[in-house]
Amino acid sequence: MNTYTSKERNMYLLGLMGQNIIYNVISTGMTFYFQSVIFIPQMAIGFIMGIARIWDAINDPMMGTIVDRTRSKHGKCRPYLFYVPAIVMITTFLTFVNAQYSLDNTPGKNTLIIVWAGISYIMWGMTYTAGDIPIWGITSLMTESSKDREKLLGLARIIAGIGGGIALLGVMPLSQAVGLKLEASMETKDATQWGFIIVCGAMTLLGSLLFQCACFAKERVKQPSDAHKGFIDNVKIMWSCMPFRRLLISGIIKAPMQILSIVAMTLLSYYYGDNGGNGQSYVLQMVLLGGGLFIGQFGAMGITPKLCEKMEKQKLYNLCNIVGAIPFAILFIVYLIDGTGLYKMHWMIVLAVIFGVAGAAMGASMVIQSIMIADCVDYDEHRTGYRPDGVFFSGQSFITKLGAGLSSFIQSIVFAIVGFSDANIELCNKALAESPATDYLFATAPEFEPYRFGMFFLVSVPAAVSCVLSCIPMKNYEITNAEHKRIMEELNAKRNAG
Repeated sequence: MNTYTSKERNMYLLGLMGQNIIYNVISTGMTFYFQSVIFIPQMAIGFIMGIARIWDAINDPMMGTIVDRTRSKHGKCRPYLFYVPAIVMITTFLTFVNAQYSLDNTPGKNTLIIVWAGISYIMWGMTYTAGDIPIWGITSLMTESSKDREKLLGLARIIAGIGGGIALLGVMPLSQAVGLKLEASMETKDATQWGFIIVCGAMTLLGSLLFQCACFAKERVKQPSDAHKGFIDNVKIMWSCMPFRRLLISGIIKAPMQILSIVAMTLLSYYYGDNGGNGQSYVLQMVLLGGGLFIGQFGAMGITPKLCEKMEKQKLYNLCNIVGAIPFAILFIVYLIDGTGLYKMHWMIVLAVIFGVAGAAMGASMVIQSIMIADCVDYDEHRTGYRPDGVFFSGQSFITKLGAGLSSFIQSIVFAIVGFSDANIELCNKALAESPATDYLFATAPEFEPYRFGMFFLVSVPAAVSCVLSCIPMKNYEITNAEHKRIMEELNAKRNAG
């Protein structure tokens, strides 16, 4: 059967790692950069990120349409992987090139800071989409074997998680360390910003170089039709495929899960690190919490393709979402029990276990979602004779970005309600900088209780509720394992006969 080589697989996975380093530099770092480094007001951040991500989500089916209409000697996804990484690198750099919002600035300068933040972020999102859809869409074209594809998607989710982990665990401590070195030659606020720019720039360069490796993947699945569908046609195709529609609705309902990645850096930096004041133990705490999350996530991702062979994917998907709700609910209960002492080692061990279970459920769910989307591509080719790889995998990107947009709105509203915004954050940072290095002022001081409550509420309650509700649309999912096996046998017979 026509399938990828080990070299192609490995180069593809390196590319995916690089792409996810870049994505997480932005998705986990940009919110913190806007709110705590250049002090843009929370409601402005929510508006910028919410509108940008929702537009980006709408833009995904457009890009999917372009990909599906592409015909070249390299295929329909691969051509974009030659050129997009360099463009994404440039637009990522530009998002960090901005001044600091301040009441001492003129209204015009503050307006320009907010406008440029919005423009640069939207530019980044549009260029990133041009690479995101092809890099995931090509997985359904690299092999005719559904088993090989499931293995590849399982590995892809693991490697994507590793790339994300590099950014999540590296950006904050490294940027703060660089910022501290620069304080000898400039003001603290400027040093913090330059530390962020230097570290995020270096990670972006590394990510872009790795991202370029994805162009070595080759397309092997023959296109069943040269029909060129328009954007409206493809939207109709997406909505008319009932199993894919169920996945879309389920993914949108589960959107608040992404609040965790948006707020994680803020929570870790302030609650556990006093925004740079508690360096050494802060790194240990990040390793414990992040390690619990990633060990659970990667372990589950590694075994999920095998589980999909033994269990119905729909049942496994819903089981993962139900199990995933439990640790998030427990996390909020733990906060209510001892909200000022969760930095202590016995609680750190409990939280590491909680995040390990949550990570396992999240990781397995992501792998199953990707496999089911690929199954939907096969289902629709069998049903209509048209293979919508780009459009259907744009649905995966659509879910992620719409979820990030809705999550940004929710985060900004909650932070605005508790007062964690612009001038208050600057005062908070000043108080933390002047406090002893290891006193955990943010975790214990009564005046910061609203901020603490907002952060722990955001990373727990919305995720728990959305996990449970996301199971409802998947109750009657149509593509059973036996049905997909039958579809693949008929498709491969038809391809080989041609």
